[in-house]
Amino acid sequence: MPLLQLSDIDQHWTLFLDRDGVINHEKYQDYVYSYDEFIFYDGVPEALQGLAARFKYILLTTNQRGIGRGLMTEADLSAIHTNMLRDIRAAGGRIDKIYYCTSNDNNDPNRKPNPGMAFQAQKDFPDIDLKRSLIVGNNLSDMEFGRNAGMYTVFVRTTQPGLALPHPLVDLAFDSLPDFAKALQLAQNFIG
Repeated sequence: MPLLQLSDIDQHWTLFLDRDGVINHEKYQDYVYSYDEFIFYDGVPEALQGLAARFKYILLTTNQRGIGRGLMTEADLSAIHTNMLRDIRAAGGRIDKIYYCTSNDNNDPNRKPNPGMAFQAQKDFPDIDLKRSLIVGNNLSDMEFGRNAGMYTVFVRTTQPGLALPHPLVDLAFDSLPDFAKALQLAQNFIG
């Protein structure tokens, strides 16, 4: 694949996002069990407003092993996501669909880094071109997911600021999702 240039991204592209550690603060070695524990990173709802104007689709892909372990229910997860989407919409942003995998089995095709959730998204939105898609994540498993699906990868340093770069799985790196959104805006303004 050619190098990822932010100036190449237009409204034909799809943005895949990880959740914990990208949109909201990750609980160290634990799960977010309710919306009371869900804390947006500063600037994320506003960043999603800007990203909504840049991407055709914005899709969330998240491993939710806590359900598979019996620590929470799908109803708990649904309540978190309902409230999260409400607050994102209130800030002018959007997420078009949420994909999650509850399996504890690392061989499950939908458990990242396996690319099943990307392929599910392609079935739901047949005009998604994975060569014009990128994943923003805070773990190397997100980057592997992107590579396995044939898309570009953007690493955010929110939970792993010391990751040595350059890294073969990482196309671009930023400190946070809002920093990525700002860089994308600058690149678009420069060519616009």
